Amino acid sequence: MAYVVVCAAAIVVAALTLFSGFGLGTLLMPVFALFFPIEVAVAATAVVHLANNLFKVGLVGRNADRGVFIRFAVPAAAAGVVGALLLTYVAALAPLARYTLWGQEHSVTAVGLVIALLMAGFALFELLPRFERLSFDRRYLPLGGALSGFFGGLSGHQGALRSAFLINAGLTKDAFIATGVMAAVAVDVVRLIVYGVVFIGRHWEALPPGGFSLVGAATLAAFLGSFLGARLVKKVTLQTVQRVVGVMLLVVAIALGAGLA
Repeated sequence: MAYVVVCAAAIVVAALTLFSGFGLGTLLMPVFALFFPIEVAVAATAVVHLANNLFKVGLVGRNADRGVFIRFAVPAAAAGVVGALLLTYVAALAPLARYTLWGQEHSVTAVGLVIALLMAGFALFELLPRFERLSFDRRYLPLGGALSGFFGGLSGHQGALRSAFLINAGLTKDAFIATGVMAAVAVDVVRLIVYGVVFIGRHWEALPPGGFSLVGAATLAAFLGSFLGARLVKKVTLQTVQRVVGVMLLVVAIALGAGLA
């Protein structure tokens, strides 16, 4: 059942991210959270996210602007380590509260609450019209890299801030896409190193049977979703889908924060 749910979600999510405005990690992480501890779900999603971006690097990486990449990605990678380490710290904290609902015990954890708040915040960030044209001057690239990397390491939410800071960097469309992908890879690599060192050892016994193969299957499913999505919705912008997905993310965020998921 886990393979069916995760792979089906990865296919749909990968297709949706081509035109919905949300990133692969934003939409896939809640699905992994159904089967993994929330912090491990973040790490599992990072693996799929990295693999997908490496695929994109092979296609468009040559178009990246080296100067912008260095100014943005170096502080992003450094801050990504900080964010990832903060996640490992928060994940180790004792539950904040416990309660029983309909005969089942639930726990409100610090990591669940943090991820829920960030998920809700970034969902609103991409849904509210006032943020659609948000951008920053080129001189703030290092700051933007640091902020994007930090939140990328902490919860995986880095795309919205990355785009907001790169959009006014004087890049062509191809360079904008390629530089963003390269920066995402830099953050993914460093945060996965931290996640691997901490979470794999801490949660080895909590991983479901075939946990690693499940992540691999999700990666392949995401490739398939991107392949299908590129052919079915090439130049379509479906605002309704974006709104529905945003509402669903807010519902999941509430469930995570309340310890129901």
